Amino acid sequence: MTRIQRAAERYPGGDPAAGIETRHALSFGSYYDPDNLRFGALLACNEERLAPGAGFDEHPHSHTEIVTWVVEGELTHHDTAGHTTVVRPGDLQRLGSAGGVRHVERNDADVPLVFVQMWLAPLVPGGEPAYEVVRGLDGSYDLPAADARLHLLRPAAGESAPVPAADFVYVHVVRGTVRLHVDPATDLGPGDAARLTGPAAGTLVATTDAEVLVWEMRDWRKGLG
Repeated sequence: MTRIQRAAERYPGGDPAAGIETRHALSFGSYYDPDNLRFGALLACNEERLAPGAGFDEHPHSHTEIVTWVVEGELTHHDTAGHTTVVRPGDLQRLGSAGGVRHVERNDADVPLVFVQMWLAPLVPGGEPAYEVVRGLDGSYDLPAADARLHLLRPAAGESAPVPAADFVYVHVVRGTVRLHVDPATDLGPGDAARLTGPAAGTLVATTDAEVLVWEMRDWRKGLG
């Protein structure tokens, strides 16, 4: 089964007056849809835009794996586990909030910040917080805590890339345009997403130079694969 969500169909959020604009793919905050609570392990896929000087003050998280992909600008992160980091385009940040952690996310640069933040449900709640930054991600990133794998695809115009076969596959177009060859074939642009319930592999063909994030997830009811 394939479900397409266009960029314009995302739920608006954030605080524009404070320089924060957010677009939610799933139920989040005050936007509640009982039929759109999660997809596989994915609990949230938020497109965030922060003006220079804007940000999220210290706030708590628990029992969530938070993966952040910076598209433009610089994200300054600080958490109560003692990590202070600047995350730049091409870097992937992962915060395993475990039994509880508080953090701050800000745009301390003088240019706009754009990032995609994805929350996933861990297989086992609790434990100690974990943090890492992968500089210049190229290829895939495994997230065993959620039995998930993130694929970074950067096909040039005309190039193709396989879409993995899994119980749940989430395709998010960061930039450029692609044609997703599943049943039926679908054109996707920036901010568009496809949710594939499988297992059924497909193919993605770039119609312009593109950057695409693809989550490969198992059915959490089956346990670790």
